[in-house]
Amino acid sequence: MNNISMETLNTKKAEKHIRDKAIYKLTVLTVLLGACILSLILSVSFGALRISIRDVVRAIFHDDGSMNRQIIWTIRLPRTLVAGLTGICLSLSGVILQGIMKNPLASPGIIGVSSGAGLTAVIILVVLPNYYYLVTPFAFLGALLATISIYFLAWKNGVNPMRLILAGVAVNAFLNAGINALMILFPDRVHGVVWFMVGGLSARTWKHFHVLWPYTLGGFVISLIFSQKLNLLMLGDEVATSLGLKVEKTRMFFIALASLLAASAVSVVGLLGFVGLIVPHMTRLIIGSDHRYLLPATALSGAALLMACDTIARVIMDPLEIPVGIIMAALGAPFFLYLLRGGLKKNVKS
Repeated sequence: MNNISMETLNTKKAEKHIRDKAIYKLTVLTVLLGACILSLILSVSFGALRISIRDVVRAIFHDDGSMNRQIIWTIRLPRTLVAGLTGICLSLSGVILQGIMKNPLASPGIIGVSSGAGLTAVIILVVLPNYYYLVTPFAFLGALLATISIYFLAWKNGVNPMRLILAGVAVNAFLNAGINALMILFPDRVHGVVWFMVGGLSARTWKHFHVLWPYTLGGFVISLIFSQKLNLLMLGDEVATSLGLKVEKTRMFFIALASLLAASAVSVVGLLGFVGLIVPHMTRLIIGSDHRYLLPATALSGAALLMACDTIARVIMDPLEIPVGIIMAALGAPFFLYLLRGGLKKNVKS
C-alpha cells in the first residue's frame, strides 16, 4: 500500500515538474490557440445551411459576391466572434475573482457579479428601452457595486472563503429578486428580456461585436500586465504586503477589472452562467496556477468553449435554436457537482 502511495506521489511530482516548464506552457497555449481557430471555423461552417470549411476560408478572405459570403459575413461570423469575446470576458472575470478572493468557487454567475450587471441592464431594457446605449456602462456600475458589496459583507478580520460564497449567494438572490420584480411590474416588456435572462447569441451582429471588443481587448491586456500582482495576492495578504504589494488597493483594482469584463459580456449576451466557473478550473488543471500563463490560456479556452457550445446550440435541434445559456448550464451543473464532490481540493492544489 505504501509503495502504491509513493508511486502515486512520484507520478504527481513528475506531472507538476513537466507543467512548470515554460516550453510545456507555450505548447499548451499553442494548442489552445489552434482549438480556438478550429472552433471559429466550425461555428461559421455549421448551421441551417452547411458550408464546407474550404468555402468558409475562401468566403472570409475573398469577396466573390456569393451567397455563402453574405451568410458568413452578415450572420455567422459576427455572431461567432461575439461568442468568442464573451467567452474571453467571462472566463477572465472568473479567474481574476478566484485569484483575488482565494476561493475556487468564485465566478461572476455564482457570487452575484453577473446579477448585479443584469439588474442594472434590465432596468435600462425594461424601464428606459430608448436608452439602450447605456446598458454597458450601467451594467458595469451594477457589477462593480455587487462585487464590492459582497466583499465587504464577507469581511471580518479578513475575508473567509465560506463567508464570501454565502454573501455572494445572498446578494445574488436579492438581485435576482429585483430582476423578477421588474418583469412582473412591466409584463408587456417581458418578451424582450427573456433572452437576456437565459443568455443567448441569437441575432448578435457586428454592432454587438464593436460594443464588446474594446472592453475585451483592454481587459485582457491589463490583466496580463498585472498578472504578477495576481500571483502575489495568491500567496496571502501578509506575504504579499511583505513583498511591497499594496494589497487592498490591488484587490480593489482587480475587482473593478473583473466587474468590467463581466458587465461588458452580460450587457451583450445576457446572464450566461458557468463560463467563469468551468473554464478557469479546466485550464488550471492543464497549465497550472501561474497567472502569467493561466490568464491567456483561460481566455483562449473560454473563447473556444463558448464558440463550440453556440455551434451545438444552433444545430442540435435544427431548425430550432436553443439559447447557448442552456447548453452551458447542462455542462456547468455536473462540473460544479464534481468540484463539490472532491475535484475542488485536487484542482486548488494543482
